[in-house]
Amino acid sequence: MQLIGRTTAPAPRPAAFDRLFTPPAGHFALRALSPGAPLLIFTHTHVSFVLRFTVKFLTRFHCHLPWFNLPAVALVALLQRTPVLRVAAVAESVIGASSAGQVLRSVFTAAASLGAMHSLAGATVLVTNSPSPLAARAGEAVVRVAFGINGPGVGQPESWVVGGSIPPGLNFSGLTAPGTVNISSLVLTGTPTASGTYSVTLQGWQNRNRSGSGSPIYSYVITVAAAANVLPSFSLQPVSRTAVVGNNVTFNANAAGTPLPTFQWRKDGVAISGATALTLTLTSVRLAEAGTYTVVATNAAGTATSNAATLTVTPPAAAAPTFTTQPAPQTVSPGDTVVFNAAAPTATAYRWQRNGVDLAAATSANLVLKSVAAADVGSYRVLATNSAGTVTSSAALLTVNAAAPTELGRLINLSILTTAGPGTKVLTVGAVVGPLNFTGALPLVIRAVGPTLNTAFGLGGVLADPVLTINRSGVAAPIAANDNWGGDAPLRTAFAAVGAFDLPAASLDSAALSSAPPGGYTVQVTGRANASGLVIAEIYDASTVRTAASPRLINLSTLTEIDAGATLAVGFVLRGATSRTVLVRGIGPSLGTIFGLGGVMADPKLELFNNDTGAKITENDNWGGDAQLMDAAASVGAFALDDKTSTKDAVLLVTLAPGAYSARVSGVGASAGTAIIEVYELP
Repeated sequence: MQLIGRTTAPAPRPAAFDRLFTPPAGHFALRALSPGAPLLIFTHTHVSFVLRFTVKFLTRFHCHLPWFNLPAVALVALLQRTPVLRVAAVAESVIGASSAGQVLRSVFTAAASLGAMHSLAGATVLVTNSPSPLAARAGEAVVRVAFGINGPGVGQPESWVVGGSIPPGLNFSGLTAPGTVNISSLVLTGTPTASGTYSVTLQGWQNRNRSGSGSPIYSYVITVAAAANVLPSFSLQPVSRTAVVGNNVTFNANAAGTPLPTFQWRKDGVAISGATALTLTLTSVRLAEAGTYTVVATNAAGTATSNAATLTVTPPAAAAPTFTTQPAPQTVSPGDTVVFNAAAPTATAYRWQRNGVDLAAATSANLVLKSVAAADVGSYRVLATNSAGTVTSSAALLTVNAAAPTELGRLINLSILTTAGPGTKVLTVGAVVGPLNFTGALPLVIRAVGPTLNTAFGLGGVLADPVLTINRSGVAAPIAANDNWGGDAPLRTAFAAVGAFDLPAASLDSAALSSAPPGGYTVQVTGRANASGLVIAEIYDASTVRTAASPRLINLSTLTEIDAGATLAVGFVLRGATSRTVLVRGIGPSLGTIFGLGGVMADPKLELFNNDTGAKITENDNWGGDAQLMDAAASVGAFALDDKTSTKDAVLLVTLAPGAYSARVSGVGASAGTAIIEVYELP
């Protein structure tokens, strides 16, 4: 635009100009700018005149400015529609003394706060202090980016329309999605959270709510780079704790990094299975859980280890011991082994008595008597002592009765209900027929039941088509196998004889009747086509005629993988007229240290239940290298446990009356892995 001399013909001007700036009648400026009046246009050589006119005009009419009631944005819009904007910018110091000068000064200040302005394109242009494309990075705040409009038609807008794709985490004056915002200066702020290239459209409108004249639609590109990898750094370190046995303990930590790190808690440098949260909670702590705890934070940039926190576990406040397991009465045959079990967790010493008289060297929680005879009959009790006092258990009567060889207490069944599948989920069940120096053979009923668990008992997720394979120790090829038992008549008769539930003839369950000489046997259960599902594996002693020289089941076991938080339950049955002492073991660590097996359960816990009453009989977590347990294992030919490196295996030695029982193994602290449960009959 150009400033020239006065003309007689009216010059065209935007209608908005007249609407925004129309002073009262009778004033020179109003008559000169009113509709139909000639418009004064000046050349650049008359700038000084315009300045004098501007000062004189504002001085003369400053009293009318309150009547205009124009906000700063309207004044900017007015000035942007005329060349006076450039003139006013030069004359700021001249008009500063007027009341209108204060308004203009605020406009200049607002414009300056935008920073260096950059034109993008067009006669009416988008101006911004950060031209397109804007470079940003995920996770880093965007410095304030301001937008305005310069040129005829719109001037400084009163509303904006934002379209396209706004990067997550950013906003245009509060807009996080396409929409309209009533504001003069649009501002982009926030912290982007996702990388990518985002194209945004911007359009300014003369009036609020996208009304009046609209500017062209401008494109603005924002490129968000991926967040830079940052090594984890701990802002909260775990602190050492002291807890009384049975209480709960919590360790807390926090670490930040890019990307967000994952966490793994460790005890004494060994990872704790399932402990991958920022908080580690130990419930009902035991003395064995004392140690050093750390947490490792890991991301793409590397790892960081927290400070070490020590857990100190102390016994409960001084109180006399309390028995959690009382010795039970036993009836055995001459020559048998009998065990009296007791447990008082806070006791520091035990002392056994028979008929009120101390027994020599009987100072363990469990009393083991070998080759019992009539002289051993009597009443047994144990005294438990700690610093607060001594308590006496209930009395348990030992009876020694000669029973017929055919009525001796014995193992007759093992069953396991679990999920079987391919790989580490293959279910392996073992059995030993003995004594090994006996002759003859023991008939066994062996079953793998899946479909009937659903049709007869309503269980879901069963193994649709189980397959069983029977192997004998020392023999390369399987000695028997079955897939679909087919309703075999001799098998059905054997089911009834051993008390096993019947199977439909057309079911896809598997079963076999095998004659087993003394020796070791394994049964593997898999699913047809590598399927997985719930299955029950069973081994039954199917003998109908028994003599003193008849072989019998002397060991039953199962090996499988146990999931975190799950429990593996193995049921077994004792029959006969007398009690039988059994060694029950839940083994995880020794499978790795002795046999080199990977993925073992680091800390199994073993519990023994009476299935007829539902009561827990006893439990063990960490056998501790007990000499009596080592001796019992040697007497039945069980592999020896390392009393120095595998003390976290679980072992029970207990005398049980005829009945149904279950041994249950679970991982301490939700640990998972492969474990074996074994039940041995002691002589």
